[in-house]
This record gives sequence, structure tokens and C-alpha cells, in this order.
Amino acid sequence: MWVEKWKRDLNKGIESPVPTQVVSNEEFIPRPQNKQQKQVETLIGEISEERSKKLGMNRRDYLRTSMGMAAAFLAANKVYGNYWDVENDETLEAAATEEKFPKGEYFIFDVQTHFSSGMPLPFRKQISDMEFAKNMGFNLKNDAQAYSFTNFVKEMFFDSETTMIVISGVPGKEENRGKDGKILEGKERSPGLLNILPSWLMSKRKHDINELAQSQRALAQGNCAPNHYWDKKNNKPDFTALFEQMEREVKKYGIDSWKWYCHFDPGRSGSGFRLDDEKVTYPAYEKSRELGLKTFSIHKGYAAQSRQLGNFAHPGDVEKAAIDNPDLTFIIYHSAMKHAPNEPEFKDPKTFDPTTGDLVWHSDLMKIKQRHPEMNNVFCEIGSAFGSSALVHPLMCQHFIGQNIKNYGVDHVLWGTDCLWWGSPQWVIDAFKRFQISDELCEHFGYKKVSKEDKAKIFGLNAAQIYKVDVNAKRNALPKDTLSRLKTAYLNEGGQRDNAAHGWVRAEV
Repeated sequence: MWVEKWKRDLNKGIESPVPTQVVSNEEFIPRPQNKQQKQVETLIGEISEERSKKLGMNRRDYLRTSMGMAAAFLAANKVYGNYWDVENDETLEAAATEEKFPKGEYFIFDVQTHFSSGMPLPFRKQISDMEFAKNMGFNLKNDAQAYSFTNFVKEMFFDSETTMIVISGVPGKEENRGKDGKILEGKERSPGLLNILPSWLMSKRKHDINELAQSQRALAQGNCAPNHYWDKKNNKPDFTALFEQMEREVKKYGIDSWKWYCHFDPGRSGSGFRLDDEKVTYPAYEKSRELGLKTFSIHKGYAAQSRQLGNFAHPGDVEKAAIDNPDLTFIIYHSAMKHAPNEPEFKDPKTFDPTTGDLVWHSDLMKIKQRHPEMNNVFCEIGSAFGSSALVHPLMCQHFIGQNIKNYGVDHVLWGTDCLWWGSPQWVIDAFKRFQISDELCEHFGYKKVSKEDKAKIFGLNAAQIYKVDVNAKRNALPKDTLSRLKTAYLNEGGQRDNAAHGWVRAEV
């Protein structure tokens, strides 16, 4: 039995600044909370109760402050070991955290963010009371539905330090023409359950955000991929339809990169597709070049949502594709980590080898760079993989980040969170600010300490270079930005981060 995370926490009287168990974004079946996660959850409650009384605050208000966030990391250290940079003083003095981690210190550019179109996901079709929010207008209400655009704006911009975002695609294709042959527009282009976040909607919301802000705060991806339009008679892509849609997404929607899921088949081709397929995929590269778009964001790893075609999420096809197309940029989402912590395979010893620091599939992505040190067009994105491993396996998390930096270089690691599947990304941001690789691991595995300069690159400077964003202009524009003014009004009226994680967990029995 699945239950919404926020409902589970409400029923148990829990309000933690960080998730105390991994939350399913519906790409995998949620598993029970483990013993250590329960210990962290209990300690957060005990520490926050004691500290809030000292400060004359109620526990809920305390946990919404930087002191409450510090208490959560302090609790995690007590259970997992001294992994997070947090001092006891930070749990009692907000100024201690502000001095140590001043807000606005980093340009934070999140390249993997999502909301929904208001349609229910197929995973919920058997559960009658589970459906998405339908309110897609901009209206800051406290009761905004979890996956709506309104809540997306609130949590990404009002409740976190995120500066810019890329609205990231989810698997699905648009129907370009109706049965009468006429071009479809708007919602008519995205019928069916799989069109959770179609390209036209990502583009529209990108423009809505930027118009509201009167500055560039959002970019958007396009979903069109090589197997989305299929000539079944000849068993090959319908290149006429494919290229028509690609041209529409670039020229009409103004997308900033492609988002491809090689292990999905919305065009019913009968298979997934490989990045290195010269007959299926290379023509799409050529068309994209012709259109002037050379950035490809590729979901790799986290393939449990497609058991049948999950092998297409393996990063093995990145090697030839990147070498054959050195002018293209390949951003590998999740850095190809195969298993999420809530999958049964996560605990398999073959998933993570602490003697080498290797993670299954992720290590294959690392070996590609080792074989081709001159290859410079592949980037490792850390969405969900950093946040989830930080929660349940801090040692693995250090190896994950350490290997990305060691092999690809700190200038080839990109910040992404997969929010708002996780709720507000602020806890993930705070976790990375406090993240460090231990002396022992650095000495034994040749990792380097992650400096503030390194974190600045990962948080946003690297992505800004790929997307040709003027970082200084965006920093200077923020005080005059409409979103910033609305954020000030929102906070002055008592708005607070709600610590909600919008996803699903296993119901307790």
C-alpha cells in the first residue's frame, strides 16, 4: 500500500526539514523505512523538541528555520557518522548558520526540475483517490496541490535559494496532427496518460515565469526523441514526422535542450533506442545541428520504471555517440546510477563495492572517461542520486561525487535535484553546502576535498556555461526581479517553507 509522504508525516506528527526516508517519484516502488532512517527521524524529533523549548518556540516553527535544518543534519551525523559539516551552535543560533553559509553565496542553476500537467500518472490508475492538481495558474495559495505549477514556482523560487531552473521533460510525445491532417495546438497535442509534462507546456511555463520575473529565470527542454514517430511498415523512424516535431519544438517553443529517455517507447516502435545508433539516432543529431541546438540531456540509470526496456538506460551507448559527435553536449542525468535506494537491488553487494568505491552502471560511465581522457563533451548531472544517497548511504554519496569529479573534472558536474518530486530543493541545497569527502577517502582513493569554488561550479557555473547564461547579469537582476519582490511579500505575509516531500512511501502496518 502506498501513501503520500506528507500524509504519513502528518498522521505521525513528524515535520522534518529533510526527508527521513527515500520518497518515490513513482519511478520505483517505495520500500519501508529502514532502522537507521527511523533513528534519524526520532533524533530529529528529540533534538528539535529540546532546542525549541530552550528558545521559547513551538517545534513546528523551529523546524522551519535554519536551526531546524541544522538539527536534522546533526541527527544524521549521530546515526551515520560525522559526515555533514554542522555545529551544535547552529541548532540554537540562526546567525551561526548565516555566517557559515550565507544565503545568495552561490548562483544555483537547477537543470532538472519537474511539475505535472494535472493528469494522473499511470502508476496511480488503480488507486482511485490519487490524482494530480489541476490548477495551473500562478496564484500563491497555501493549499496549492503538490504537483501543480503554482506549487512548483513557490517551492523552486520562494522556498529555496535556486536562481535559475531548467524545466525538465518526462517521457511522452505530442500528436502533431489530427485525423483531418490539421496541426493541433495546446492540450489537443497531448492526449493520454503519458503526457505528464509535454514540450508545449514546458515552453509555455518557461515564458510565464520569465515574463512574471521580467528576467531570465527559466529554460525548458523538448521531449521529442528518435523513436517517438515510427514507420511500422518499414520498421524505422518516421523521419518526416520526427523532423517536423523537432523543428516545431526548436523554432516555435524555443526549447533550450532535448530530454531523451532511451528506455521509453511512446511511439510504439517496439523498443527503446541507443545514442550510438547510426540509422535511428544520428539523423536526429544532424537535424538538431541544422536547427542550431546541440545540447542533449539523457536520462541514464534509474531504470526500474521500465523493467522491459530498462537496459536502454545503461550508459554504454554514450561512448561512441560522444566520440562521433564532439560538437554535441551530452548531459547524463543521475550520472547513470542504476538503482535508487528504495529498490531491492540497492542492498545487493554488487550495487556498491566499498573497496573500490564503484557503483553499478555509474562505474561504467566513469570508465568511458578513463578510456577517453580527451573526450570533453559529456557531463555528469547528479539529480536525485545525490539527494537520495545522502539520505541513506553517506559513504556511497562521497564516492559518487568523488568519482564524478576525479574522472570528469569538477567543471563537468552539474547541479540538478529532480524537484519538485522531492518537494522544495532547499534541503538538498543545504546538504550539498555541508557536504565534504573525508580525509580517509581522499587519501585512499585519490579524491580531492570539495572547495567552495568547486561547489560554485557544480551549483550553477558549469550549467551556465553550457546554456550560455550570463551569471553576473542574473545576479544583478535578482533584487529588481518580480519573483524576488513577490518572494519578499510572501515572506512578509508569514510564508514559510512547509518541509513537504511530494511523493510516495510505503504505508506502515
